[in-house]
Amino acid sequence: MTLKSHYDVVIIGGAAMGSSTAFFLAMNPDFDGSVLLVERDTSFKHCSTALSVAGVRNQFSKAVNIQLSQFAAQFFKEIPGILGELGESYDPGFHENGYLYLANRQNAHVLRENHVVQEAQGADIHLLDAEAIARKFPFFHLDDIEIGAFGASGEGWYDAFGLMQAFRRAARVKGVESVEDEVVSLQRDGQRISQVVLKSGATVSAGRVVNASGRHAGLIAEMAGTTVPIEPRKRSVFIIDCRADLGQPLPLTIDPTGVFCRSEGKLFITGGTPVVDGRSDFDDFEIDYSEFDEIVWPALAHRIPAFEAIKLVDAWAGQYEYNALDQNAVIGPHTEIENFYFIAGFSGHGVQQCAAAGRGMSEMITYGEYRTIDLHELGYERIVRGEPFTEKNVI
Repeated sequence: MTLKSHYDVVIIGGAAMGSSTAFFLAMNPDFDGSVLLVERDTSFKHCSTALSVAGVRNQFSKAVNIQLSQFAAQFFKEIPGILGELGESYDPGFHENGYLYLANRQNAHVLRENHVVQEAQGADIHLLDAEAIARKFPFFHLDDIEIGAFGASGEGWYDAFGLMQAFRRAARVKGVESVEDEVVSLQRDGQRISQVVLKSGATVSAGRVVNASGRHAGLIAEMAGTTVPIEPRKRSVFIIDCRADLGQPLPLTIDPTGVFCRSEGKLFITGGTPVVDGRSDFDDFEIDYSEFDEIVWPALAHRIPAFEAIKLVDAWAGQYEYNALDQNAVIGPHTEIENFYFIAGFSGHGVQQCAAAGRGMSEMITYGEYRTIDLHELGYERIVRGEPFTEKNVI
């Protein structure tokens, strides 16, 4: 493919965030510019989108995060029709089985405080005491649990990799160009990025440059002569089988230990946060089986007695695009480089927020403002100030 010498928008990173931004730009009748989507590996073997557990939840403590995720459930209903008009198809496969946060006496106040925010946003979250949890999910051991928060609708998991590919196909139909290549340099002319240099040797000028490069976002920022505290953090995910039948699907349950587990057909997906959680090497995808033995399995066996006898079936390791300041996304324009934008650092909740975030980025590029969800709280300004925008519900 022969690239043009200039594009109105160059998006660096073609996974969930980059493809969503390209899709919403292409679908916006008020945007008539040219778009180039650059992705270093179109197999997406190691990208966060492909290796996530693809959860969707409204159980956040910040209104903007709730709004971003709420859009997903509504969008799942709309996108098959949108794609159908373009001759494309996609079934989100949304399993609306909910999230269940469990809290002991020490942490129960957090769920109650979060619930006030969630209710104000219209999220369908129910607070349950231990007796109510036991009636609904009789397989739990709850002697140490005071309260739970259950998403009765709008929460679950879906085909995130399929959505990313659907975005890419639709964007291509609408004229977005995409290339498998790697950005190796960004050339600045004063307070603007003037040239994007690719590993293949191609150089293109850009009206705007969008940093949607996930765990590599910090490296791209450095190429632009700036910084953003986004780094790779490894997470191991395990597939288990249980001989006993729980009698119903397991919602994505978050234990007070931080260990999570959910149904996956007849099997279960589980994982947790490492005891020592630091920056990973970009090419480190080695599964840490000690996490399963020392953290995950003991927590599961305590919470669900049937899980005392489980079999480890499979496992994989992925990497979060981790915002080390506050584990929240960085979305919007740079404060000084006037044509440089961020949509990265989602720290584990990107695939549920990619549609709304991409829509917001397309609005900022097209209109110079957000017109649906106000994303200013997630802007780069807080990075400059070093002021965290703290989210209490992080997995």
